[in-house]
Amino acid sequence: MIETNTQETSIPDYPKGITFEQVWAAMKETDRRMKETDRQMKETDRQMKETDRQMKEMSKHIGGLGNSIGELIETLVAARLWEKFSAYPYGFNRAYRRVQVFDDTSSREIAEIDILLYNTEWVMAVEVKRELNISDVEYHIKRMERICKHPPPMVLGKKLLGAMAGGTVSPAARELAFQSGFFVLELRGESVDLLPPPEGFSAREWSGVVTD
Repeated sequence: MIETNTQETSIPDYPKGITFEQVWAAMKETDRRMKETDRQMKETDRQMKETDRQMKEMSKHIGGLGNSIGELIETLVAARLWEKFSAYPYGFNRAYRRVQVFDDTSSREIAEIDILLYNTEWVMAVEVKRELNISDVEYHIKRMERICKHPPPMVLGKKLLGAMAGGTVSPAARELAFQSGFFVLELRGESVDLLPPPEGFSAREWSGVVTD
């Protein structure tokens, strides 16, 4: 007689007291909660994107406001600016705004003069900032070098001076500007004041390479 080993496979019972219907209901509830969680995550993502859009929009408006303030300060500074230098022998009698400086070889714009004070012998390139800081002074030095190397027609053959103006001027920027031979102006209330230079100040004349 041949004995055959058989292996019984048993199907586990549900925990005592738990019916199939209850397990099925639990599975459906779990699925519902997962779908609800997914919906909430999508809603959170949508809200974050909307918040990001609003922040970008606000940033654009703030940037536009900043540009408007800068343009207003420039307009206030430019108004009869030449009169601020009446105590000096320059004889400025007019001002030009947004004078472009181009590379002679490529005709590419390489700088812009916010305000150019002018007469037949002297010109003064004035850079205007809402908040004047050290980096602005450093860049104006580079701008002056570019103007000397590629003088616009109104600058060509003139003695070139430099100045800086700001809605506010930090002490460090003021000191560096004077050391660099720039005049400094600051908006105070509704007027633009030419700040008194320190003892020993000498306005730098950038006329070495500005020739006909």
